[in-house]
Amino acid sequence: MCLAIPAQIIEFVDAERFLARVEVSGVRRTVNVALVSGGEDGADVGDWVLLHVGFAISRIDEDEAHATLEALRALGEIYEQELDELRSSQVS
Repeated sequence: MCLAIPAQIIEFVDAERFLARVEVSGVRRTVNVALVSGGEDGADVGDWVLLHVGFAISRIDEDEAHATLEALRALGEIYEQELDELRSSQVS
């Protein structure tokens, strides 16, 4: 199962390629942020995004991020499996 999970942008690692490092429940991974970048409303360090298969697909506020993470944690094994897949993935 692929879930869209909240992640916080920690740093931009390659702005030209729209790559940023995000953190999800202690797991850090480089992802593509092209869909949430650019313009006045573009994502920045510290912002929360919904992450799906290596792409930040939308910005969300911090309260929504925490509420969603809490709901996902309640799923137990499904959420842990998603975190395991995130740990083993990488964007090149």
